[in-house]
Amino acid sequence: MGPQASKSYPGQRVVRPAAPDAERARQEIDYGRRGKGSVFGAFCPGTGAASTATYEGRTTANWVDFLEHVEGWIDPAVGRVYAVVDNLNIHTATDVLLFALAHPRWEFVFQPKYAAYLNLIEPWWKVLRSLALKGRRFETWAEIEQAVRRATEYWNAHRHPFVWGRRRRHRTPRRLGIAAVPNVAFI
Repeated sequence: MGPQASKSYPGQRVVRPAAPDAERARQEIDYGRRGKGSVFGAFCPGTGAASTATYEGRTTANWVDFLEHVEGWIDPAVGRVYAVVDNLNIHTATDVLLFALAHPRWEFVFQPKYAAYLNLIEPWWKVLRSLALKGRRFETWAEIEQAVRRATEYWNAHRHPFVWGRRRRHRTPRRLGIAAVPNVAFI
């Protein structure tokens, strides 16, 4: 999920004006960075299962440790693991290549540059941010770690196969036929 900091994350709240001289809603300015770290995640779109781990930094050692964590999380009966990753330099480090040699069922698929939409974990990161961070203020990195852990547990308790794209119920129904009459009122 990239670097995250202990700060305020804005959310949507209903603000009721008090009187005719009501002012625009404002958020307290939060300049303080009280701790930071990175969140790594693995996601299986077919089942909706997710696993996250938080680290103090985004280093090669932490990435390999996370890969070992995911290796233990994935069912041993699974014959092939395709890891879709971006082109960050820690994803191609020597230690990661040694991990790939030690675990032959793993195959790393690198997405093209500037094509984050091809990776299905990107929309899931949005869901995780909404569950864990949105509308909250964090004083320490440990609070963020706890919020991410609880949000991941909640997601896994209510998981479902992840559908790529917009949900069907939000789409307007298409009219059938070539010469469909538009919605016009005749007087």
